[in-house]
Amino acid sequence: MHPNIESNPIIDRLPSKLKQYIKPQNYDQYTEMDQAVWRYVMRKNVNQLKEVAHESYLEGLEKTGITIDRIPSMYGMNRILQEIGWAAVAVDGLIPSDAFMEFQAYNTLVIASDIRQYEHIEYTPTPDIIHESAGHAPILANREYAEYLRRFGQIGSKAISSALDNQLYEAVRTLSILKESTSGNPDEIERAEIDIKELQSQITDLSEMTQMRNLHWWTVEYGLIGSINSYKQYGAGLLSSIGESKWCMSDQVKKLPYNIDAAQQNFDVTKPQPLLFVTPDFAHLNQVLEEFANTLSVRKGGRKGLVQLIESKSLGTIELSTGLQISGIFDRIITSDRSRSEVVYFQTTGNTALANRDKEITGHGRVDHSMGIGSPLGYLKGYNLAIEDMSPRDLIAYGIYENKRKKLEFEGGVSVEGRIVTGARNLHGKIQTIYLDNCTVRYQDEVLYTPDMGTYCLAVGKDIVSAFAGPADDDSFDLITHKISEENSKIEIQEERKSMISLFKEVKLLSEEKNVSPIALKELYQKAIVDHADHWLLFLELFELAHSSQYETLAVLVKNHLLDLGDRNNQVIGLIKEGIELVLNNDKIVA
Repeated sequence: MHPNIESNPIIDRLPSKLKQYIKPQNYDQYTEMDQAVWRYVMRKNVNQLKEVAHESYLEGLEKTGITIDRIPSMYGMNRILQEIGWAAVAVDGLIPSDAFMEFQAYNTLVIASDIRQYEHIEYTPTPDIIHESAGHAPILANREYAEYLRRFGQIGSKAISSALDNQLYEAVRTLSILKESTSGNPDEIERAEIDIKELQSQITDLSEMTQMRNLHWWTVEYGLIGSINSYKQYGAGLLSSIGESKWCMSDQVKKLPYNIDAAQQNFDVTKPQPLLFVTPDFAHLNQVLEEFANTLSVRKGGRKGLVQLIESKSLGTIELSTGLQISGIFDRIITSDRSRSEVVYFQTTGNTALANRDKEITGHGRVDHSMGIGSPLGYLKGYNLAIEDMSPRDLIAYGIYENKRKKLEFEGGVSVEGRIVTGARNLHGKIQTIYLDNCTVRYQDEVLYTPDMGTYCLAVGKDIVSAFAGPADDDSFDLITHKISEENSKIEIQEERKSMISLFKEVKLLSEEKNVSPIALKELYQKAIVDHADHWLLFLELFELAHSSQYETLAVLVKNHLLDLGDRNNQVIGLIKEGIELVLNNDKIVA
């Protein structure tokens, strides 16, 4: 983890694979224009959310130490969040879904430290500090909701992704960065949008991770609470978007009761949502989560779970009925109608590790199994007692003991023949592995393992009881692959923008003076007219300063300029008028 990151006990216990995504907030990179964007969105949101947000939100703003006037520091947020058992970390924008959810499982809020561009002040397709600190953190003060978020992370981080999911994640990340960039190339944006549509067209079945993301979106991000006809907002995407927060309350947005069907409802992160789901209370969220979790391979295992791991082409784990866990990249499955077991053989490729209760078994790391593992599952032909259920006396009776050459023929058609070297049991006495020398493994006429490949490890189990993404033991694999950026993820600030930022800084400095000079204020106004006459947020800050300083003649002049800007640009007229109203109602915009 970066040495400039302030840690605490909650962050300290994060696994290394999560710490790799954490970066310093670099607070001094926020410009006064960034601070103005924060102030405008927060003041407008709080003013608007008084009527439409769940009561936990406004209470939570105070509890989590988030103020309206300044972008929060991660250090300050962590100091306060720690009191409710949570922490916050800054990361590089969009991170993989499984990592995002696992952070939640460790009671850690992931916050993209960048802030949206002035051009996207109402809504941004890219995670930013407004969305993730002001949107997510306050609602954590509600303990029932916070527990839902933690449980969601535990379950979601085990969901299996498809190979297309991973490609789609990279494509969406690219598009969101391009759209938020100050110098985004329209041709590049169009190509990125086409790439996403092409990938989406290839998806036929929704993977477990896609369904988890859907549930997350319709609750954590865009959830409503109450009844279909009377509801409040609790989703961070709504609470942090002045556009969507207002839009979602209209009849133009369809409202549906929240249930497990929401897992099948996809969304477009780059556009306002046409429909939303309403939960009656936070307890209902956990009920739906548990209902959905019962459909996942982490709880069901079996053939479907193994097939999903194979299709994911990513590191995953199966757990056998003996408790033995095999972690690796799975590339083969054999099934048979002649067996009581659904899967009769599995195979991994490359580095593989064995574990029990999520801890690697000594002598069974990725170095020991660098060529992968393949093993039959199920019952032996003619036996009603599975190997895992055999006592030491049973094993001797069936000829399965050390130094005995034995041919084990499984119901599914796989045979294992060799000299038994030894075996290993778990704490409950179930035999988990059998090791054979000079071993040959066959499936019908196909040879799967030959004596020259070394000692064979037979993984003992009747069935696959669980299958999930990632390794059983994180320390079994090198999972540190992410390189964090030392700089803010925004595209390099253009020269024209530097001049604009300089004016925002001058407004800020002038506002801090005890007696604001009317001459200096008018000179600043004239400079803004010459250099950046179309920048409405800059003039809104000037209007606030003139009005609060009781220079009404200048205030009227700036106000008229703002209204003229609105008349010439329908896209900002609403923002301008609402900003003026906040000023006139004494809701300060300039801190």
